[in-house]
Amino acid sequence: MKLSVVIPMMNEEENVEPLFTAIRKALHGIDYELILVDDGSTDRTVERMKELADERTKIIVFNRNFGQTTAMAAGIDEAQGELIATLDGDLQNDPADIPMMIAKLESGGWDVVAGRRAKRKDGMFLRKIPSKIANAIIRKSTGVYLHDYGCTLKVFKKEVAKNLGLYGELHRFIPVLAKMYGAKITEVDVRHHPRIHGESKYGIGRTFKVISDLLLMLFMQKYQTKPMHLFGTLGVPMLGAGLLIDAYMFILKLFGESIGHRPLLTLGMLLTLGGIQLITTGFIAELIMRTYFESQNKKPYTIKEIYVGKKGEEASSESGD
Repeated sequence: MKLSVVIPMMNEEENVEPLFTAIRKALHGIDYELILVDDGSTDRTVERMKELADERTKIIVFNRNFGQTTAMAAGIDEAQGELIATLDGDLQNDPADIPMMIAKLESGGWDVVAGRRAKRKDGMFLRKIPSKIANAIIRKSTGVYLHDYGCTLKVFKKEVAKNLGLYGELHRFIPVLAKMYGAKITEVDVRHHPRIHGESKYGIGRTFKVISDLLLMLFMQKYQTKPMHLFGTLGVPMLGAGLLIDAYMFILKLFGESIGHRPLLTLGMLLTLGGIQLITTGFIAELIMRTYFESQNKKPYTIKEIYVGKKGEEASSESGD
């Protein structure tokens, strides 16, 4: 199979039919499969997808909402194509750009081709400006020089997509994960349409999540295989300062001075404990989570069902063309 198209879906009932129509029109003549991952929709999104599914369609239905990153990971796990494309289900990404991106990937020897929303159709103050600031910060801090990290429309070689290690909400940092894998990445201008149906799942409140994930990405980039280089650099001086203060307080106590009321004693204890914690903890929870899932080949999601469309069902969606 040439191509797998992975699309996370959540409460996109009104976008399902135009999405099917756009995919089939854009990928006519390409051997592809369409993998739709329903991430806990509460409307008729799943029912509409089943009504319009054909033999190329696979629908993965989660028991509940796990988040876009997990939905994307589940779709990539199921993908069989030599190439894997990802895009949103709200039709702001245009599936018609996928063939151009495939040609770019194959002609230039790239491993990943990322979309860049050249004429973005979103609000200026709540979407565009925060996005530009976030993109600039990510570029500068990670050294992965793309202009639009938030565009879901991307085309990958299969081996790259399968080894991204998507957890949490790291879909925003897919280019960074791909670069860490060793992939060659480029970007191309793609079309972007205003949302016609449904409501955006994103808002200004995601800013703090992006900052937290960026800190994790910086840690993974620089210290994933040597975390003590980070936490030891911070923890050892702190621990050393704390022990020196504690030793000084101990000497004063030996000479009969009262130290119980001295703020310096409290500072010494805090520095000592803080240094120990930095050295022994840090990102242990994240590393344990990764070890738990990867060593046992577990998945961080639960699939309720997998529905495969039957041949001959395509006509029901094409009748609305």
